[in-house]
Order: sequence, then structure tokens, then C-alpha cells
Amino acid sequence: MAVTEPMGNSIQSASRKTLMLFSGRAYPELTDEIGEVLGVAPTPADAYDFANGEIFVRYRESVRGSDAFVVQSMCPPINHWLMESLIMVDALKRGSAKRITVVLPFYPYGRQDKKHRGREPISARLVSDLYKKAGANRILTVDLHTAQIQGFFDGPVDHLFAMDVLAGYIEDRYRGRPVAVVAPDSGRVRVAERWTDRLGGCPLAFIHKTRDPQQPNQVVANRVVGEVEGRVCLVVDDMIDTGGTICKASDILFASGAADVVVAATHAVLSDPATERLKNSRISEVVVTNTLPLPDDKRLDKITVLSIAPLIARAIREVFDDGSVTTLFGGFS
Repeated sequence: MAVTEPMGNSIQSASRKTLMLFSGRAYPELTDEIGEVLGVAPTPADAYDFANGEIFVRYRESVRGSDAFVVQSMCPPINHWLMESLIMVDALKRGSAKRITVVLPFYPYGRQDKKHRGREPISARLVSDLYKKAGANRILTVDLHTAQIQGFFDGPVDHLFAMDVLAGYIEDRYRGRPVAVVAPDSGRVRVAERWTDRLGGCPLAFIHKTRDPQQPNQVVANRVVGEVEGRVCLVVDDMIDTGGTICKASDILFASGAADVVVAATHAVLSDPATERLKNSRISEVVVTNTLPLPDDKRLDKITVLSIAPLIARAIREVFDDGSVTTLFGGFS
């Protein structure tokens, strides 16, 4: 690994490369956390909206020849922040940045990764095409909804996993209690299997459910498959949106004899009425990361937020030093 040293708002390597960090306006607090771990401050910029809604971005320092990392968290209004990040990339390209990596802690439109019926878009692919056209050389993201999205971008995609961050907390918090890992549906069984391996081979279960493709966010949980009686059931998923899936899963788990239900998810989307559902559910704790900002009005006592910044910072450093991001996951990626 090349030796790196801080240089004000950048990091410079022995090979004279320069790392520069750039923050979108969606969630600058996360970029600041990443910068603190890296030892580099985000590059100052002038960014604002015109009266008609158009976005303007200009960096106050030269970016020529830099290894640029653009961090943007896709929280509402997603389309606004998506457009801002594309403009940021275009500004870097026209400013002669040497390499541009877009850091998307939460990949936008990730659930629209395939066609369910005719005349539907594949919006996740469109997002990748937009970043490539804007000038991005690389994408770095956390827990994609489906792994196939990596193939949509014509260039390297560093797919990070928050499981170690979440599992470390779960191990400490529930040490000594019998745990069963539960996939909220059959599509998450493979992810749940990785969790069971990470937690030392505890039992695996999943919820058999049906979903109407014509009714978004509407789920019917049918039955639990696996042994959960008397155990702390750890429901694992990539995101919590409206909370319907995990709340229905908790109901059927308690009906099947679960001693407790805990949820671990990477992305706390928490669209209404998620907060109300979680508040009124029997779920004892919801553990998430800060890939997305969590407003004060959605911070329930039962929600625990863990920082994803150290993991992203380590990955950025590996990319900058031309190292291996795979080593962050013990060879699994």
C-alpha cells in the first residue's frame, strides 16, 4: 500500500496522486464523518438552486489531476439529489479530475432492477448510464438491493457490505441468548445464510410471503419456515421502507413462539407510515446504519443507528491506493 499523507483538503500519495473529497448537500454530515476518518476535509464548493429549481455547482479549488470522490446520500427528494450528483460529476470532469468515483451509500432506484411486466423501465440501469455519461469512472456503494446492479455500470463497482458493522453490535448486545436469523422473504435467504455463518452457525428461518406487483409496498406474510420457538429472531434485510414487511414478519414470528424480534437493516428509508408502524409493533430493537439521514421526528427509542463512515473511508483509501476492497470482507465480495 502506498504511503499517504494529509494535504489540507486532500490526501497525497507517494506517487503524487491527490485524493479529494466532495460532498453533496443531501447529507453532508456523513461526508464529514468519512473525511474525519480519512484525515481530509471535503473540498469547499458553491452549490445552490436557482429560482426555477435548476442546480448550480462550482468548486472553490482546483481539481485538476485529482482522484475525486463524490459522496451523495439519496434521501428525499431523491431526484433532486441525483441530479445534483450528476452535475457535481460533470463539473469535476470539466475541471480535469483524473478519476471520479461516485460514492452512493444508498443506490437510488435499486428496486427497479428488472421488468416485472411489459412497458416497464429498468431504472437502476438508467441511473448507472447517467453516471457513466456524466463522467464517473467508478461507483462505490453499500448493500445493493440486488447484486446484479453491479453489472449495469460500465466500469468498476465496489459493493460494500454492512453486515460486519451490524453483526458486531448484535453479537455484543445479545450474547448468551439463543438467536435465529430470519429472512423476511425467500429472496433474502442467501443473505440470511451469510448472517448465520457470521454469527457462528445459528438456525435459519424465513417468512413465506406473497406480494402483488401491481400494489407497491403491499405485502402478505403467510407462515414461518424454520425453528424460531423460544429464540431471539433476528430479521435481516437491506432496507426498511414503509415497515410493512418487517412488522408483518414480527407478528407471524411471535405467533410461532419467538421470544423476541430484533431487526437489522442497512438502509433506514423509513417512508411514512414506517415510524408509526415500528412504534406500535412488538419489535424490541431496530438496528440500522447511517447510510441515510434519520430526522429527529423518526428517531424512536427502539432504533439504534451505527456509523457506516469508517467502512466507506477504508474502501475509499483502498481505491485511492490501488489496493483491494475485497480484503475488507475477508475475501468475500
